Amino acid sequence: MRAAAIIPAYNEAKTVGDVVRTVAASKMFAEIVVVSDGSTDDTSRIAKEAGATLVHEMPWKHGKGAAMGHGVMHADAEAVCFFDADLRGLTVEHVRLLLEPVLAGERYMNVGLRDRGPFWTALMKALPLVGGERALRREIFDAIPEIYLHGFKVESALNYFCRVNGLPYGTVVLPGLGIVRKIAKVGWLRGLRQYLGMWLQVATAMLQVRLAAREFRERGTHMSHKHR
Repeated sequence: MRAAAIIPAYNEAKTVGDVVRTVAASKMFAEIVVVSDGSTDDTSRIAKEAGATLVHEMPWKHGKGAAMGHGVMHADAEAVCFFDADLRGLTVEHVRLLLEPVLAGERYMNVGLRDRGPFWTALMKALPLVGGERALRREIFDAIPEIYLHGFKVESALNYFCRVNGLPYGTVVLPGLGIVRKIAKVGWLRGLRQYLGMWLQVATAMLQVRLAAREFRERGTHMSHKHR
């Protein structure tokens, strides 16, 4: 099974280079696709110089879900692995821990949990899995209705699709992995608003996907039929 790395990025010139270089150093990907989601800084140039095989530039900001969708559309691999562009401390070992269970057929989707210390990392396992680092079979992403490819709704849709169709998925803790917080980027007030907006989208999506359970099951059945 071939894998593609998809890295959505919005004005992440300071960190995207390190993320791309680490992903490339893992030698686990046939493709490394960076989607610059309306960036106005040097995100695209730095991603290319760092080793991305393709940098797709969106003319204006569409949101994370749309950027993820564009990345998958430009990839040909059977498995996809998403990475946020503002990660700190990403290592080749993190990439291996995230991707290998999917390539080995042990899980249909594997979600990475960033290192927040023992207490908060354990708590994250009980909360909705919204992590930006996740590996999955491409067919799962392709089966998600387009209405959920917006903002942060896509994570809830992927989680629920696997759950309602009985597809094995799980989490893995990625020790030492962190991220540049929104508050550090845009200040406390704006950062807090963005966090609240993110969790509102997640909560709304959790309700929406449950109301669409029948559609998700039908799409899951269609996906399984293609493998017979």
